[in-house]
Amino acid sequence: MTLSFASPSDPSLPLHVIAQPDLDDWLAGQPDRISTWVQASGFTGALGQVALIPGPDGAPEFAVAGYGKAAGRARKRFPLAANAEALPKGTYHIASGVPSEALDTECLGWLLTGYAFDRYAAQSGAKARLIAPEGIDAARIEVLAQAEALTRDLVNTPTADMGPAQLQSAAEGLAQEFGASCNVITGQALLEQNFPMIHAVGRAAAQEPRLIEMNWGGSGPKLTLVGKGVCFDTGGLNLKPGNSMALMKKDMGGSANVLGLARMIMALKLPLQLRVLIPAVENSVSGSAFRPGDILTSRKGLTVEINNTDAEGRLVLADALTLADEGNPDLVISMATLTGAARVAVGGDLAPFYTDDDNAADALARAAKQAADPVWRMPFHEPYEAMIEPGIADLDNAPSGGFAGSITAALFLRRFVGESRYMHFDIYSWQASKAPGRSKGGLGQGPRALLTALPEILSL
Repeated sequence: MTLSFASPSDPSLPLHVIAQPDLDDWLAGQPDRISTWVQASGFTGALGQVALIPGPDGAPEFAVAGYGKAAGRARKRFPLAANAEALPKGTYHIASGVPSEALDTECLGWLLTGYAFDRYAAQSGAKARLIAPEGIDAARIEVLAQAEALTRDLVNTPTADMGPAQLQSAAEGLAQEFGASCNVITGQALLEQNFPMIHAVGRAAAQEPRLIEMNWGGSGPKLTLVGKGVCFDTGGLNLKPGNSMALMKKDMGGSANVLGLARMIMALKLPLQLRVLIPAVENSVSGSAFRPGDILTSRKGLTVEINNTDAEGRLVLADALTLADEGNPDLVISMATLTGAARVAVGGDLAPFYTDDDNAADALARAAKQAADPVWRMPFHEPYEAMIEPGIADLDNAPSGGFAGSITAALFLRRFVGESRYMHFDIYSWQASKAPGRSKGGLGQGPRALLTALPEILSL
């Protein structure tokens, strides 16, 4: 699918967006025939309501779209997307009613209504197309929509067609599209090149574990993105119950999100040096699976006691983060569907993140509002460091007790980063039920906020 604006030269219907409290005033300024038609149609200005208004010849003259009340819009990420989904097939241009400060967000939401995951069955998104309003950066908004579609497609694809090898192919395809380099270390070579924990987690699977690396850009600040690429997580020998495995195709959501962010950065030609690292594995069960009680030695040399093989994401990320830090980047960002504890803390709609950099956190919070990509800062709470120190090894991959699970996971990862500035996102990457502009299934969380904040964080 192509998530893009219609050509400005296409014939289009004017669309008047009317907030519910403004309907009476709007009707008072219309000819009697229009006022009568709108009232007879039952149009009240409620969010998501639409109506086509006929001209004297009976053909549609323009359309109206209900914008509801401010309190209702605050509960929606993309309020106007509800109208886009309700409008009949055709091309429209916004004639009035959308505040200028909301245009970018509403136009992005409109484009996203066109998304459908149609790989396995005929599907289609909304059919109403939009001509980009004057004053917006249409090309940028199209880039954001297309990157979101990439992320959703990757997360939605089941593991039979999105294992480590296929995730590698997706990264290589993206690299080829934008002239980036891509290098992959696979199987036994992981041990030879000192990525022992990536190998340990993935060695039981039919597809070999691998570390995917993509590089783009020759000047500017160094940004390294690290995405968890666990293409399916059975839980290993600490086997998950069946209902807990139902969504485990999305356990590579961190890698899908960093690839989406990388696509934005490259398409928009941000002046930076981009490095993407994806440890891609499947956490399976076989005679060679790593075991509870094992002690693994990481690339950094830290030893890790395995108290739960279902806490595997932090292990593969640890080796990749060590490599990231060795490159002396200006900023390292990891993204992972890492803990259920994060979902308990903030639910599925917010992307919790961790950083020690207050200025970067403030920039990200502001950018998240602008980008309609909500995030929430969580603490690297140092008194909890003792919880990840088991005594028998340097670190524990699954502290007992069940408290502060997202925080202890983040503290674990921070041990592998060293002196580099670091941000970690513990995301869900899934939309549990359909919402305007957000189809049920895979979802990007954090990339738009990060893209908006990067110029300030990295002084671009």
